[in-house]
Amino acid sequence: MNDNKILNEYKALVKFLGELLGENTEVVLHDLTNYENSIIAIENGYISGREEGDPLTDLALKFIKDKELSRKNYITNYNGETKTGHNLRSSTYFIKNDEGRIIGMLCININTSDLMYAKKILNKLIYGNKEVDEKQSIPDENFTNTIEELVDSIISDVIKEIPVLPERMTAEEKKDIVKKLDERGVFLLKNAIPKIAEILKTSEATIYRYLNSK
Repeated sequence: MNDNKILNEYKALVKFLGELLGENTEVVLHDLTNYENSIIAIENGYISGREEGDPLTDLALKFIKDKELSRKNYITNYNGETKTGHNLRSSTYFIKNDEGRIIGMLCININTSDLMYAKKILNKLIYGNKEVDEKQSIPDENFTNTIEELVDSIISDVIKEIPVLPERMTAEEKKDIVKKLDERGVFLLKNAIPKIAEILKTSEATIYRYLNSK
């Protein structure tokens, strides 16, 4: 079956699930032939602030890059965070064509912010003023509206692991950053190399050299 036809059949499912699961659940259909404008259907997009034509996420890039993950049919119950700070519990179903290649993703994002707030209130009622030991979960996925925001978000996450300004980083530190960015699929995106070269205060040729020296 034609890849576009397969994806189009899921569009009706997006609307159905959006109505079924209610206003606190966002349902998104991604076309992986176009990373920059991958969202082709979305319901309750106000949850993440996204709409049709917006790009895929940082975690989606990682799914594509990680061959082991891409062999699975779905990934469930990972954490996400929107630009406005809403906490999401997310799951993704990989849509594959007749050859078994992933061509799309059906994502369900449940807004748990109200539940997290209610949990804090309940903890106060149960434990009073005593401190409750709760580990703060780090989001696995961040949601953006443009490809530039996506690239900036991933670069920021990786660079903050090294507490040194780019102009003071060693060549090995910059090479390590490029490796981590590659693992997260950044170089699948258009114009990523000029952007990264600018941030790391180096040349595009150097970024290409780091990529080819793996």
